[in-house]
Amino acid sequence: MATNYTVPQMVHPHDDSHTYRFCPRCGGPLDRRAVKATEPERPVCTRCGFVFYIDPKIAVGTIIRSESGRLVLVRRAIEPGYGKWVFPGGYVDRGEPLTSAAIREAREECGLDIRLDALVNIYSYPGRAPVIVVYAATAIGGTLAVDDEQLEAAELESSAIPWDELAFPSTHEALRDYLDGQRHPIPAAAPLAPWRAKR
Repeated sequence: MATNYTVPQMVHPHDDSHTYRFCPRCGGPLDRRAVKATEPERPVCTRCGFVFYIDPKIAVGTIIRSESGRLVLVRRAIEPGYGKWVFPGGYVDRGEPLTSAAIREAREECGLDIRLDALVNIYSYPGRAPVIVVYAATAIGGTLAVDDEQLEAAELESSAIPWDELAFPSTHEALRDYLDGQRHPIPAAAPLAPWRAKR
């Protein structure tokens, strides 16, 4: 028998937690409740009390300058943005340092080994889950290639960037910021807390 599920009227615009109906720990039904007076309602398990926080998705991207001085872009073979151009990037795995993820994604998506030079900026948008961290990078090895998520990879002069064919707002904004010279030092990784280092 089909069950009708009504989306609550007072849902925070960035919150898609209403799409989850069962607790990931015990399988009990979720109910939206105010955990703190200053925060939006959150899914709470009616059986075990687990609060299901829906976290943002963290993605990284790299604007890579090749040995020839051109910029590396790839054309997507997947949705969203099929057939559109982006710089190499992707989601960060849980527990993976941002810089490691950026280097890994560049290698996977365009076949290049890179050196991260600076942070360009961090981008987020209302109603969207991803937070995109974009780095400026230099190619130091490898061979330009694509994996199964790209149709092609290319080295382009900045004057040849296909601005009307870029996949996402963050692609457009980060390339503009990069070309405008926006650079920030990459924060050093914090050392492990003593209690973590001993494990």
